Amino acid sequence: MAGPVVAWGAEGEWEGSGPFPVRNFQPIQLLFLGMPGDRAAVIKKGALDLRIELADTATVFDDRTPRTNVQMKLETVRSGLFFRYGLTDRLEVAVEVPSYYRYRGILEGAITSVERMTTGLAPARKSLQATGFAFNVRRDGRTLFNSGDGDLGFGDTTFFGKYQFQQESESKPAVSLRLALKVPTGDASRVFGSGHPDVGVGLALEKRVAAHWILYGNLNGIFPTGSVAGLTVQPSMSAIVAAEYLWSQNLSFVGHFDYYSSPFHGTGTPVLDDGVTELTFGFNYRLRENLLWQVYGVENLDFIRGSAADFTLSTVMTYKFGS
Repeated sequence: MAGPVVAWGAEGEWEGSGPFPVRNFQPIQLLFLGMPGDRAAVIKKGALDLRIELADTATVFDDRTPRTNVQMKLETVRSGLFFRYGLTDRLEVAVEVPSYYRYRGILEGAITSVERMTTGLAPARKSLQATGFAFNVRRDGRTLFNSGDGDLGFGDTTFFGKYQFQQESESKPAVSLRLALKVPTGDASRVFGSGHPDVGVGLALEKRVAAHWILYGNLNGIFPTGSVAGLTVQPSMSAIVAAEYLWSQNLSFVGHFDYYSSPFHGTGTPVLDDGVTELTFGFNYRLRENLLWQVYGVENLDFIRGSAADFTLSTVMTYKFGS
């Protein structure tokens, strides 16, 4: 289930925070269940975590085929309110309620400058440079997804559970089973939800490999139901491989590789059909004993040729109540 878990050893040693709570932030694939990055460790019985997350994602697509027309240039702010509770020392449950705000954005200037200094201006960004906001996906003359500048609404609510069935030892990693259920509380007609429940199952692993290094792994299967905008959907998967370096008592750095397959197939546009590969990097800083601040960025490895969002910048605050 979604991270982070902030853990300390018996003498106050920080045991890390785990992968960042990333997911596929591409605006259309974001409608489906996401099983965010998480560690295998669970919080203690009776403990309660409250997490607030803000993630701003810049997206730009301009893909035209005989059957499809995709024009998207926007930023999406995903706000997540997340609660996690320890039922036992091996089992935790959680719920997350997201909201979305779509607008012209604030990252355009910085992204354009970086692209011009490195790979050159992306073709989609160049073709839409005179467009302030666009969110329109059409297929066979029918509009599948459409949204306006300034649209705001709640998304689908997700319930999580995680059971740690193997404790970490010198030779074995900690391993947990993850379960998730997304319920359709978002308005599908305004592209704030898929309109149907989704189910997810996965594994989370972690292992300390040196005094200051911890490795993490997530593997998840997502099973969407129904159809979305008249399109059939299929099971998808996501995977994360991450490493955390504990710099000091209060500061750590995390980097990971993320992969997401698409729940769509056969639509004729890579924006919907293709998988997503991304790199994530950021830091965790313990402001107080029970207060964690995280900042991370997500950079696509598709270079705006496939279905990945362009760039995501996120900040997260987690307050830990109880033992």
